[in-house]
Amino acid sequence: MAEILQQLPLGARVAVVRLRSLGDCVLTTPALEILKKSRPDLQVGVVVEEPFVAVFEGNPDVNALLPPRVRRLAHWRPQLCLNLHGGIRSLRLTALSRASFRAGFAHFRFSFLHNVRIPRAQEILGVQRKVHTAEHLASAVFYLGAEPGEIPRARLFSGGGPARARDYAVMHPVASTPDKTWPARKFLALARQLKLETIFIAGKGDDLSPFREFRTLAGAPLSEVKSLLSRAALFIGNDSGPAHMAAALQVPSVVIFGASDPEIWGPWKAPAEVIVARESIQRVELREVLGAVERLGVAA
Repeated sequence: MAEILQQLPLGARVAVVRLRSLGDCVLTTPALEILKKSRPDLQVGVVVEEPFVAVFEGNPDVNALLPPRVRRLAHWRPQLCLNLHGGIRSLRLTALSRASFRAGFAHFRFSFLHNVRIPRAQEILGVQRKVHTAEHLASAVFYLGAEPGEIPRARLFSGGGPARARDYAVMHPVASTPDKTWPARKFLALARQLKLETIFIAGKGDDLSPFREFRTLAGAPLSEVKSLLSRAALFIGNDSGPAHMAAALQVPSVVIFGASDPEIWGPWKAPAEVIVARESIQRVELREVLGAVERLGVAA
């Protein structure tokens, strides 16, 4: 282990570069909690793109939210810059951050730009199996000197507002590729069978017209989606960013997997049922999803 954290002065600034995507941002929060518990005095800033800022808003483990601009990051003067993203832009930000310690995984492209190169998670955690994304990200903080231990669940903080009864279900019927998308007609059939009111959500530019007989919310700010999910009784969707949000908010969830691997991307430490397509996600049956809802014990 590098024990970089032990070398940082009291109140040092640590910049964590996590530009996108939604699921990755959510699954970074366990690593942030480990970091802050290891050194509560540290000032932790997250470098994140504007559409994903809401993931970290209200999080007590985050002291600053920084735009992904070299001048802004360098002006913040971090002593440690931890690159958890690995793309060209994040490498440039890290290299030009002026931080004494510039850390990133050794398997990243151009990793020579880091002066602290982090081994793969399996080596850090002492395992041979696949690791979940939350484990992968948390392992970096262990390598830097946090005491190894249990990796906590992801967390989101939805802000204020009056509580209300959990009397609706949220469905996210879209995904990044067709082989990760359960058919719209099956989502519709499912919604018609639920006793709960159903709200369909999607991102900007996604087509929710097939679900117009139900309430829909497309392209809403992430803060609004976070608030909506925080009060839901049930979430059902494809493997995608909102599924990780629901898991972080501890909403009972059914997540349908097609091309992606639930060992790496499944709901992390959450009340959830995972359905893995045996062949194509198109062939996952309605009864399988209804059975998963029943196992969750939600009065849906």
